[in-house]
Amino acid sequence: MTKLAVDELHLAYGSVPILTGVSMQLAQGEVVSLLGPSGSGKTTLLRAVAGLEAPQRGRIAIDGQPVYDGARALEVPAERRSLGLVFQSYALWPHRTVFDNVAYGLRLRKVAAAEAAARVQAALDNLGLGALAQRLPHQLSGGQQQRVAIARALVYNPPVILMDEPLSNLDAKLREEARAWLRELILELQLSALVVTHDQSEAMAMSDRILLLNNGVIEQQGPPHEMYGEPRTLFAADFMGSNNRIEGRLAERRGSTALLVGEGWQLWGTPRGAAAADGAAATGMVRLERVRVVDGPGDNRLHLPLVTSMFLGDRWEHLFQLGRARLRAHGAARLDAGAHWLELRPDDLWLFAGG
Repeated sequence: MTKLAVDELHLAYGSVPILTGVSMQLAQGEVVSLLGPSGSGKTTLLRAVAGLEAPQRGRIAIDGQPVYDGARALEVPAERRSLGLVFQSYALWPHRTVFDNVAYGLRLRKVAAAEAAARVQAALDNLGLGALAQRLPHQLSGGQQQRVAIARALVYNPPVILMDEPLSNLDAKLREEARAWLRELILELQLSALVVTHDQSEAMAMSDRILLLNNGVIEQQGPPHEMYGEPRTLFAADFMGSNNRIEGRLAERRGSTALLVGEGWQLWGTPRGAAAADGAAATGMVRLERVRVVDGPGDNRLHLPLVTSMFLGDRWEHLFQLGRARLRAHGAARLDAGAHWLELRPDDLWLFAGG
């Protein structure tokens, strides 16, 4: 069942287009993350769904009911869209208790006091906050404040919950714990959630589907493993993951592979996206974890000098010189100074037209 449908949404600030024909759907029990660089339109799309931004064209429907239709000049106010909202800042009332913060939306909707109390307590219990109902926000940890904000968004059973960078105010360790807990909560309660995040690890961990926005349009969408492993454009490949970008030109084709050449090196790779003619500029993309440090020469290998090695805790990251560029690789141990052999398998080196 479709809980949220956005069709051909256009939104501009004056003469500057922000969304240029975005269409997407959110199903019952599905979590969709909006991912993209700053200025791509992800937060604007979330705010348009919430009723906090005014589009110029298109349509938005929640539970099958239109809340915005540009052709009919229909625009339902934000407070009547019955959406759950979780903001980056949590936006808790500092002088109200946890209970009163969560109950606030129900009181605005004139829910009877006894029913409101029962619903608030149930929401707090579900999120492990039942014993903290009478505390003030400043008496809570960052993770507890985040849970209060989520409880407030869930207390009136909204058809869709909108989250804008919900974990960004937490420290790194707590963020990892919180995204696992939040994913578990979403599955348990069968929530339909639209989440804005700039953290691709967070998006992949929490989401059933990712929408990657670029300059106001959806560049690519799909489940996390597909977005990471099967990018269709250079932008999608470059944005997802940690990558090496290798500029060169196409020299020849052989079956499903093509040869990328540069000054003093050549590598076979797998073309993706729009085809490029032989001799044309092309860009190779390979994930850092797919570059292997090997013992000696062989097919699709480069002999490169080591610039430095950096310890990252669970692994080492090695930096090599490739002409005027750098090539990075992960490894389990520090490398000795000097030149080393690196292997980039053709299946792991994606080739895109252009540079």
